[in-house]
Amino acid sequence: MSDYQTNLEPSTDKYIQTAPNVKLYVKDYGSGKPVILIHGWPLSGEMWEYQVETLVENNFRVITYDRRGFGKSSQPWNGYSYDSLTDDLKSIIDQLELTDVTLVGFSMGGGEVVRYFSRHGGKNVSKAVLISSITPFLLRTTDNPEGRNPEDNEERTNTIKNDRINFIDNFGKTFFGVSLLNKPLSTPLLEYYRMLCSVASPHATLECAKSFSTTDFRDEMSSINVPTLIIHGDEDDIVPIEISSEKASELIPNNKFIVYEEAPHGLFYTERDRLNKDLIEFLNS
Repeated sequence: MSDYQTNLEPSTDKYIQTAPNVKLYVKDYGSGKPVILIHGWPLSGEMWEYQVETLVENNFRVITYDRRGFGKSSQPWNGYSYDSLTDDLKSIIDQLELTDVTLVGFSMGGGEVVRYFSRHGGKNVSKAVLISSITPFLLRTTDNPEGRNPEDNEERTNTIKNDRINFIDNFGKTFFGVSLLNKPLSTPLLEYYRMLCSVASPHATLECAKSFSTTDFRDEMSSINVPTLIIHGDEDDIVPIEISSEKASELIPNNKFIVYEEAPHGLFYTERDRLNKDLIEFLNS
């Protein structure tokens, strides 16, 4: 049996209780320096399928989890602010007794990465990665004129309430940059991602959308005091690079910013080979 196979077996799926009414579904594979992969909205930890194997193969311990309200985790009615979500992340780090951790946040997950540094001082974390991240602030305000219209958020809320699955179907096509001329993933795979989104709590879907759309992280970005990798596609129509990662790269003290040309939001699949290479290079640096 190869070392790689030894690292993979046995599979360690578990539930970790992070609050009296919350148990999070966690997968924990491999050995070596720990890497926690934080999923985007409204997906689950399953979205990291194309990263987990490569990271384990390169001798990292890889931990994924389903955010509360999503996947196989508990679906409480409350607790979808970034404070609560980040406290869940801290509970995982504490209960698994992890040190020298790299946090990797995709899209909404970038918020938990930033809040972990401002709220918990970045305890036991040595590197950070933001991929297609919503940070630092998406909402249009008087001092953030490039942000998204509040009316757009209201329209999304109403669309989800009216027909959540149809919303997810259309959202997925924009998410991966699907068009009449561009089909970066198969129809069955697109339907699979739709299924992952559909099992989320409808209430959690709405509450988390409110959190990532309106939370202002601008004053927290400088609290990230570890080497940070920022990756974003310049054709991201879900979280435009101009109002997110371009600004994040100006606010985080020690970062490397990589722009993926012609890449959509869901680059964890569409640019998976390049992303995995960049992740491994950064983790080993």
